[in-house]
Amino acid sequence: MMLIAAGWIIVLLLVGGIGLDRTLVGLVTRNFDDQLGYMLTAMIGSAEIGPDGEVFFNRPLGDQRFLEPNSGLYWQISGKGHEDFPSRSLWDRSLKVRGTRFDPKPQVYDSFQFPGEPLRVMERSIILPGSNTQWWFVVAASRGELDAQIRRIRSILIWSFVVLGVGLFVLAALQSWYGLSPLRRVRRAIQRMRSAGANRVTEPLPLEVQPLVDELNALLAHSELQAEEARTHAGNLAHALKTPLTVVMNAATAHAPDLADTAIREAAVMRRQVDHHLARARAVGRRAVGMSRATVWDSVEAVLRAVGRLYPATRFDLDGNREAAVAIERQDLDEILGNLIENAAKYGGGSVFVTVDVTNELQCCEIWVEDDGAGIPQAEHGRLFDRGARLDTGKPGTGLGLAIVRDVAEIYGGSVSLDQSEDLGGLLVKLRLPRAMA
Repeated sequence: MMLIAAGWIIVLLLVGGIGLDRTLVGLVTRNFDDQLGYMLTAMIGSAEIGPDGEVFFNRPLGDQRFLEPNSGLYWQISGKGHEDFPSRSLWDRSLKVRGTRFDPKPQVYDSFQFPGEPLRVMERSIILPGSNTQWWFVVAASRGELDAQIRRIRSILIWSFVVLGVGLFVLAALQSWYGLSPLRRVRRAIQRMRSAGANRVTEPLPLEVQPLVDELNALLAHSELQAEEARTHAGNLAHALKTPLTVVMNAATAHAPDLADTAIREAAVMRRQVDHHLARARAVGRRAVGMSRATVWDSVEAVLRAVGRLYPATRFDLDGNREAAVAIERQDLDEILGNLIENAAKYGGGSVFVTVDVTNELQCCEIWVEDDGAGIPQAEHGRLFDRGARLDTGKPGTGLGLAIVRDVAEIYGGSVSLDQSEDLGGLLVKLRLPRAMA
């Protein structure tokens, strides 16, 4: 920030200094030229043609320097066929006239015809009354005084702009240091969190950095939630595996005759628990990555093709919004829909209807899975989401399908609920997932 400020200060001061220098030098030079113009006008006003056809002044010019040799102020009148009429200050020198044609407007230029003495020259061509000769009236002044004034102006400008630039840079540095002080306070607060064990930045800070602090606190809360979820999952998994392992250990210790059957049965239980917790862990990990997106229609079609091979006698229908997209990984969406559609085909009467809809008000996508089975009593809806809960034990299953659906949907900010299908008469599963941003 300070380097950028210094760069802009230098650029702006250079541009401003050059512009101001041009303006002031132009003003001083024009004032100098105006003085020459007054003298040239006085010369023309005092000039007359004598009886011999030569020019003379009917009154002396007022500036004493015209009478002092090499004084730095000179005049001269020249005409074709006539000798030059110079001021006494020229002594034995003469001014070179640059003009070659008649021009009543004064011409101003710099001349270096005198070694070591640059001149500012103004000349004008005049035809005086009583003469047909084209006379050139020339006034010249040494640029020494003009150049000295320009040097003084530039010296003042340079020192003024140097002081101004240093002052502006110091102020910019102070502004940057003061403006960034809240970030240093945030850094110290984070250091205290690491050393003192605090879990939030609670120090009051300016409004400019408060959004940063809010996002930081939200990130800390999200990290704590993930850590708590990980601890909870680990504890649940340990608790779920503890009982089957104890049963197997007791059967093995007692040399039970049905040890093999017991080990197989309890191993299946442990496998179901591991699959369930792995599904949750995968969903949590993918959610942390962010920017997930999946097209619902493509996922439903893929699941229907797979489930249709397992249940060829079941009729599957799909309707709704083909462009609907949800903020969830495709693999997790396939797993959720696979559980729901397979359950509908397994426990239904031969018809499964899937509807995809978009709710703009809630910024979510709703997926309905209906079957024509016997349905489930309202009182049993909540129990179906418990791990291992099964109402129909006559068909194969683990009892974890709806539990996995609920857990994965909630991880992504969605929900799942049960109702009765009005069209088919069986179970209606309403899955709601957040829409993906376009």
